[in-house]
Amino acid sequence: MKDHVMSRPPLPPFTLETAIQKVRMAENAWNSRDADMVTLAYTDDSQWRNRSEFLDGHEAIHAFLTRKWNKELNYRLIKELWAFSGNRIAVRYAYEWRDESGQWFRSYGNENWEFADDGRMAKRHASLNDLPISEAKRLFHWPQGPRPDDHPGLSDLGL
Repeated sequence: MKDHVMSRPPLPPFTLETAIQKVRMAENAWNSRDADMVTLAYTDDSQWRNRSEFLDGHEAIHAFLTRKWNKELNYRLIKELWAFSGNRIAVRYAYEWRDESGQWFRSYGNENWEFADDGRMAKRHASLNDLPISEAKRLFHWPQGPRPDDHPGLSDLGL
């Protein structure tokens, strides 16, 4: 998969405002569950660690996202800025999903991001854990797609 995007603003170095904007843009993209679109936010040679998987480049990232969203049904994600400096951003996040048997999960994690000068992500290191929850414990109920602006974030929800 070749890049068709030359630049992905906001560009580093990040300010508080642009770091928050970058995090929300990433959240919205992942909530689309569109692997074609999401993959374009990463450099051609982007390197990932996701749990125990190590990925290199667009083809591997696209395959991972496709596999993920085929397994994690009714996926809803909230990300929150944790820290930033220069071309790096750290986030914490939680997402809810169910498996094909109907079991719901809330996955909690942290990510460290490093960006190229063009604003695309060059490195992504993710650590996360899955917690089985009952449907009654779910907190993310918006329609599939971006989280509405008036929906509480992680800190507001006590997560």
